[in-house]
Amino acid sequence: MALAKDYDSVMGRSNEIMKEALGLDYAEFESGSVAFDYEALMKSTGYTLEECAKIQSQVAVGNTPLLELRNLTALARKYAKPGYGARIFAKDEAANASGSFKARRAACAVAHAKKLGYKGVIAATSGNYGAAVASQAAMQGLKCIVVQECYDSHGVGQPEIIEKARKCEAYGAEVIQLTVGPELFYTFLSVLEDTGYFNASLYSPFGIAGIETLGYEIAMQCRERVGKDPDMVVCTNAGGGMMTGTARGLLKAGCVDTQMVSASIDLTGLHMASDTQFNRKSCTTGHTGFGVPYATDPDHSDVPRSAARPLRYMDRYVTVKQGEVMYMTEALANLEGIERGPAGNTALAAAFSLAQEMPEDAVIVISETEYTGAGKHIQPQLSFARENGIEIRFGDPAKEDKPGENIILPKDPGYIKHQEADINHFRQSLIKKAVKKAGVDADKLTDADIEFLVAETKTDVDFVKKTLGL
Repeated sequence: MALAKDYDSVMGRSNEIMKEALGLDYAEFESGSVAFDYEALMKSTGYTLEECAKIQSQVAVGNTPLLELRNLTALARKYAKPGYGARIFAKDEAANASGSFKARRAACAVAHAKKLGYKGVIAATSGNYGAAVASQAAMQGLKCIVVQECYDSHGVGQPEIIEKARKCEAYGAEVIQLTVGPELFYTFLSVLEDTGYFNASLYSPFGIAGIETLGYEIAMQCRERVGKDPDMVVCTNAGGGMMTGTARGLLKAGCVDTQMVSASIDLTGLHMASDTQFNRKSCTTGHTGFGVPYATDPDHSDVPRSAARPLRYMDRYVTVKQGEVMYMTEALANLEGIERGPAGNTALAAAFSLAQEMPEDAVIVISETEYTGAGKHIQPQLSFARENGIEIRFGDPAKEDKPGENIILPKDPGYIKHQEADINHFRQSLIKKAVKKAGVDADKLTDADIEFLVAETKTDVDFVKKTLGL
């Protein structure tokens, strides 16, 4: 008998569809309350760090260079007080097959799909990850479908997203392009059910395990190059996978004192699911529209339990402005001769400012770069912004930036200033949402629930209990 394909019916079968499409029964990790066994979920991949690295080495992924950005370091020191201005390094993830760090996620997920006998893979993504999955599927001889939120209701798509679709199709993937809104997850589930393909989710344990090699490589390369662990690693933050996987890899390498910083573009006031606001932003990822909700509620993703849980690992959360990221993208090309895409340069803009707070012998690493070209380049993005009525001018981004209204390019590098987000507020938000979602009264939480929330927020028992009024 044919299954009902209306929205409510498909969404109601979500857990059943996911179980078939991932080969994982998430119920095995649940406690029936707030807590679930996160480490057991991660171990369920069955792959060690060494095995992930081996998989990646066979498909042109990993062992990317660590580049010292000497000229940008020198520029940062001009705006720092004497003796300050940390050495800035970038992990050049554009060297991966498909041109971004997401190839690490895709390599492990697609290899696992091949091992389990799936005929194809599906990913729901606006871009870089879709290209990574398509690239890896081509190498493994699997079919690939990418479901992409692409257009507003007038059929207008952002140049960056259109470019990413082109790249997915170049690798042989079928791209299903949708307008912004709730149909993305519904369509994704429906296609998974119809095809029987593997869910190569960004948020599966296979994907996050693939990023652990990145953190491990950063540790090993820093020890070889500068004789010590990095003092700080800055990760562009959207869905939280970069922070989670990189931090886990660093910890497996023994980097217990490295400060982990998330950086997002500040798009406060813009709603990511709004049709009218969809094209008022001039970046498609690495911004607070993804970074904050996914940090405070990781499990509203395309799997029952997300393996990307950034608040477990981050020490600070900072934001930068759109104009600062575009300025730093240009500076990287002009001063270092390295042209890369804006998403990775979100972390670079933050690091340029953060480095000025650190002594000259400190080491700060940007965890990624990404490929650029066509619609991903800042010039088509700025042109698209103008076409949508966005004012573009030089000034003071910290004081004048208004997301959806303007892009303020810093009038000189001294105006690139990160803003500190209230990470404790995010932690409190996660705790309250987790308890509410579980439907458990705070005074009925078990010790295991409390310890889980402690781990989820990188805090302590007193912080959790105070947040819940216990």
